[in-house]
Amino acid sequence: MTDAQNVASAADFAKRLEEIKAKRGYLMPHHGLLALTAPELLAGYDACYNALTLNQRQLDPVEKEFIWLGILAAREEYLATQHVTKFLDAGGSAVEVRAAAQLAAIARGTDSLTFAMQYWRDQVPEISGSSFYLDTLLKITDGTEITLSRLQLVMIAIHTSLQNWQELKWHIAWSYDEDVSEEHIAEAMSYSMFTGSIPFFIEGCEVWRSMIADGEVKASEAFHLWATTDQSGPQGSLNLDV
Repeated sequence: MTDAQNVASAADFAKRLEEIKAKRGYLMPHHGLLALTAPELLAGYDACYNALTLNQRQLDPVEKEFIWLGILAAREEYLATQHVTKFLDAGGSAVEVRAAAQLAAIARGTDSLTFAMQYWRDQVPEISGSSFYLDTLLKITDGTEITLSRLQLVMIAIHTSLQNWQELKWHIAWSYDEDVSEEHIAEAMSYSMFTGSIPFFIEGCEVWRSMIADGEVKASEAFHLWATTDQSGPQGSLNLDV
């Protein structure tokens, strides 16, 4: 039997659960477990969740929720299906919900596209290069309200969540070509932290940082300073193979 000295009393536990439910409107299993055994961790988690997902940052609600749909579909995460309702309530359409799932499916299957680029391009030059991949995405978004900038942002978030670093580089470069705000890129990428994982987010940041430091994209002064500051961590450079 473990030492229960840090476990909340029944009364304190019940109070914490009521506070969570009043704030969010629902409870999930981890809320109760953390409220019972690690209230400080729960408070930190709740603050992080609010700052990441609930508070308004740079993106408007329909853009933000569309990005969430792409990540959830890519990771096959059903626990956060409330984002579908939030997207529709923000003005999104069923057609766009379908497109989010289709874009995630393409992201999960990019190996098939890169295979064709590598081995079939001599016979069919039209399938060579990153434009073949982009054309596939544009066929999905054609006729929808999904702008090129929103397409870039959702794919940045999806590919970060899947550790698809080459595809992430393409979309970051295209975002700069289309004058997508760097703050919007950062926000989109950050949504990968929960469903994708924090390590994937860290690696995605390194991909972007390296692109700026190597002069592959023309960053603003502030983002260039971020990219050229030593952030290699205790183990040295991440050395991602992209």
